Amino acid sequence: MQLDRNFNNLYIALDSLGANRLRSFLTALGIIFGVSAVIAMLAIGKGAKEEIMNQMKLVGVNNIVIKPKTQEKKEEQEKKEAAAEESPKKQESGKGRFSKGLSLADAESIRKMLPTVAAISPEMIQEQDVIYGSKSSKMKIVGIQPAFFGINNMRLGEGIIFNKQQLQSGEAVCIIGSDVKRKFFIAEDPLGKTIKCGNQWLKIIGVTEEKMISNATKENLGIRDYNLDIYIPIQTALVRYKNPSLYLGSDDRDQQQNTPASNMIFHQLDQLVIQVSETETLSASAAVINRMLRRRHNNVADFEITIPEQLLKQQQKTKDVFNIVLSAIAGISLLVGGIGIMNIMLASVLERTREIGIRMALGAQKSDIVMQFLFEAVLISLSGGTIGVLLGVSGAYLVDKLAEIHTLISGISIVLSFLLASAVGLIFGISPARKAAQKNPIECLRHD
Repeated sequence: MQLDRNFNNLYIALDSLGANRLRSFLTALGIIFGVSAVIAMLAIGKGAKEEIMNQMKLVGVNNIVIKPKTQEKKEEQEKKEAAAEESPKKQESGKGRFSKGLSLADAESIRKMLPTVAAISPEMIQEQDVIYGSKSSKMKIVGIQPAFFGINNMRLGEGIIFNKQQLQSGEAVCIIGSDVKRKFFIAEDPLGKTIKCGNQWLKIIGVTEEKMISNATKENLGIRDYNLDIYIPIQTALVRYKNPSLYLGSDDRDQQQNTPASNMIFHQLDQLVIQVSETETLSASAAVINRMLRRRHNNVADFEITIPEQLLKQQQKTKDVFNIVLSAIAGISLLVGGIGIMNIMLASVLERTREIGIRMALGAQKSDIVMQFLFEAVLISLSGGTIGVLLGVSGAYLVDKLAEIHTLISGISIVLSFLLASAVGLIFGISPARKAAQKNPIECLRHD
């Protein structure tokens, strides 16, 4: 019996809303914009979080990146240090200091002296003309050690990794990126083939799996496209592509003292990536490495140290604050929409006083009047929520395509939006519904 009464109240509410379509739509506008804003903001926030996580995978976890400074950057740093010194004697002491640059010896020293190191990956990068058959292209030849693949979350799709013999003797072997295979070996298996890189013929022993990197990510992180690289043992790069006379000398400090004073820098490595075992030790390890390298480089600031993970986490924190602010604004829109519903429903109660009196005179109970107006408020909210979901999903899609801001819509955000819309209609519909039910039927019938 009660169920039949509720269905009857729902029918009356639907009939009332249908008779005032324009007013019902205008009342629902606040809910529409609020729900669409909530979905769009949650999609942007989730997309930003996923993008940061993907970027962390690209740069690796717990990594410290050391890059050599160019001659111009080094001279600029020395000027700043000289300006910070107080005495003229100290200013002169920084001039003419000699450094052998970032080298494999630095990498080995860090590996031996720092207990927090989990893996270390020195890199030498050369751009060479690559030729196979009738095809040629300029590509990067990267000298690495096997730890490179683990640190950068890369796997081999085919073939094998460099063995100990190849690493120590500098054999002419290489592992090519997936796009290199696609470019030079469309219809054939590259394994076992030889490819000319610069003046060297290299035997292909492996092919990496494709690593998905967007152009925006490459630009933001300052990383290259790993799929277009050709990887060789670092000793092979040193012997066959670098000038050995610059780097194969003794690491004796006395020899450095006898070297003519010069500001020239000859870096052996183009990048050195150090992975530490614990996130908590990142900053402390970076500080120790900085002191070690400054001491080994005769206090010459010819390198720079960055911690990509900390930079990305700070970026994520900034985006989280921004998303919270935008979500709060979206929540205020829902609140305004709820106030609009309550305002219109109160006006509707006053306008339909005679209708309420007639229903009571025909046997309607106070609970029936309450349910009728509650149904109207909730229906307005749910219809607004449905339109808002469609607008929010469309808005998130347009933001992703037109503004190039990655968005990710989840089912949870849609369900949450419906729940919020229902709650707003229910909460802000209670007061008008109770006011309608408390009216005196005789006074209602007298109302014009």
